[in-house]
Amino acid sequence: MIVGVLGGGQLGRMLALAGYPLGLRFRFLDPSPEAPAGHLAPCLTGNYDDQEALESFTSGLSVVTYEFENVPASSVGFLAERLPVYPPPEALEVAQDRLSEKTLFRKLGIPVPPFAPIDTPEDLQSALERIGLPAVLKTRRFGYDGKGQVVLHRPEDAAPALHALGGRNLILEGFVAFEREVSILAARGRSGATVFYPLVENQHAGGILRISLAPAPNLTPELQAQAQDYAARVLEALDYVGVLAIELFQREGQLLANEMAPRVHNSGHWTIEGAETSQFENHLRAVQGLPLGSTAARGHAAMLNLIGTTPEPAAVLAVPNAHLHLYGKSPRPGRKLGHVTLRADDPASLEAHLTELRRLIP
Repeated sequence: MIVGVLGGGQLGRMLALAGYPLGLRFRFLDPSPEAPAGHLAPCLTGNYDDQEALESFTSGLSVVTYEFENVPASSVGFLAERLPVYPPPEALEVAQDRLSEKTLFRKLGIPVPPFAPIDTPEDLQSALERIGLPAVLKTRRFGYDGKGQVVLHRPEDAAPALHALGGRNLILEGFVAFEREVSILAARGRSGATVFYPLVENQHAGGILRISLAPAPNLTPELQAQAQDYAARVLEALDYVGVLAIELFQREGQLLANEMAPRVHNSGHWTIEGAETSQFENHLRAVQGLPLGSTAARGHAAMLNLIGTTPEPAAVLAVPNAHLHLYGKSPRPGRKLGHVTLRADDPASLEAHLTELRRLIP
């Protein structure tokens, strides 16, 4: 069985690492000849919208998935006419457009901040009158790690922000004064069987995820059930197959949906050592039509991203129950170069070792 993966970044690399024990083989397609997944499996260099490259890529594949949601939906549709592609193209189309995403959440009864499409200065003025300040103006497409968005605090912030973001194909969202950011990861198989991971608390800096804590501290059964209900609605509506991540804001015991990712997710990296079955293995099980594995946490876990630079490996590995994952990328500011996962039997031990790691990781 050869699994085709669109995108050869670290997520694809970790999919391959999870799939080899299952007897799977991999082929990647990525525009960069230096894609990290190429260290582990054949990686064709080509643009995602190059039909000749796509044709070469599909030869002998049993299924196609993707590790990057900005792959052109038309390319995924092209592949779906030739062999199974999971998650389905419809999920990709929704996730690529923040307006479509928020509209789906609202349609499914999932709470979201107030929002409005913005294509003109008049649209923005009208939306601000309705939604109020503070608010967040975002590009509808291609935003990630805090890029493509501006927080508006005063009326005079509107015009410069509109200009900076291109003036059209934008969305205005009400600013949420959240208590914390959390995410739910779920996997749905071809049969419709569904499993959920514990809700995770995410801590960001500069728009980039820095630390995930799993299960989220002070997680109640009610909050977990709320997150699972929201995820289940999306999975069913899209006839989804694979791992889905939904990022949420927690406020006063309630969750509001922020965005979804139709793929394995950074906030799920803790599952490699911290769960009975990693998100990567469950994604592969799902797209292959295999039974899904247990998502139970093995005690408590934390994941720390390595951004821009990497610490001395020996120092990290000297911390009890720390596991170092390097992606084989060249350093540059703001780039995710790897992560460290940490396991412990109780929250106090986790925090003690997390304090050690924080001293090592900028």
